[in-house]
Amino acid sequence: MSALPPPDHAAVRAARERIRSHAVVTPLFNSPVLDERTGGRILLKLENLQRTGSFKFRGAFNRLSMIPQAERGRGVVACSSGNHAQGVAEAARLLGMKATIVMPVDAPAMKVERTAASGAEIVRYDREKDDREAMALEIVERTGATFVHPYDDPGVIAGQGTSGLEIAEQAEAMGLRPEAMLVCCSGGGLTAGVALGLEGTVPEAAVYTVEPAGFDDYARSLKARERLSNPTSGGSVCDALMAPTPGAINFEVNKRRGTQGLVVSDEEALDAVAFAFRDLKLVVEPGGAVALAAVLNGRIETKGRTIAVMVSGGNIDLSMLARALG
Repeated sequence: MSALPPPDHAAVRAARERIRSHAVVTPLFNSPVLDERTGGRILLKLENLQRTGSFKFRGAFNRLSMIPQAERGRGVVACSSGNHAQGVAEAARLLGMKATIVMPVDAPAMKVERTAASGAEIVRYDREKDDREAMALEIVERTGATFVHPYDDPGVIAGQGTSGLEIAEQAEAMGLRPEAMLVCCSGGGLTAGVALGLEGTVPEAAVYTVEPAGFDDYARSLKARERLSNPTSGGSVCDALMAPTPGAINFEVNKRRGTQGLVVSDEEALDAVAFAFRDLKLVVEPGGAVALAAVLNGRIETKGRTIAVMVSGGNIDLSMLARALG
């Protein structure tokens, strides 16, 4: 766990200042096609258009920016199936730091290639056999590098929360206030960050995690009021959403915020990928489409309501896109 204090709304605002010159202010998109299908006003936060193709760049750049100059020469280490990997690798490149990323052997090829393209050293592991965090921490002990957790670091959480600030401000410019916020969820860092971002702007908005079936540890944990784990470490098309258990720091934020959990199937996620491509003209990966899938499949009441939906990433291999479209 990080030695930094837990984040709050002020930390999210401070993060926005750190990342302002490098992160994209992504659009809040409203489609008549989606509104007609759902009977509501659906606002899609397009983090698939963020730098490196997902929201992860926000948290990575904020966290790396917080590392003291005297420690940056030792580099950073992260473990990720791809989106956090790309975010950390690109943030490190921009800040002139070395990055080592521990990635699973089944990570999508495009994510591995783009992580390497940003100059990171990649160490592979087997999801079923290896402990990725133990591997990462061994590298930290050997090199003195800073470990950047993908979802349970206060600096990462605050950086992800900048998307929540943008949602509130963009919706207000449209004359709207979201009644609910649906967030694609793995370990819970994005959800907690968005909840904190909205807390000082649209505090009445209900926040929901959305996970793939079989990896719904967050939904079950929120219901039980304690952190639970998934029974398996692989097997979903949503490769970005297979964290083993909620993060300790972000779970306390989400529990306090009254966050609730929703679940969709892999097929529903793939259908949402296809809908986004065909009807919205958007390229979205399965893990980045689960919140959209929840809206499309009636997991939450949408008729007559204004609902914000996170589209968290667009790093999809062509073979997976073809599968969704097929």
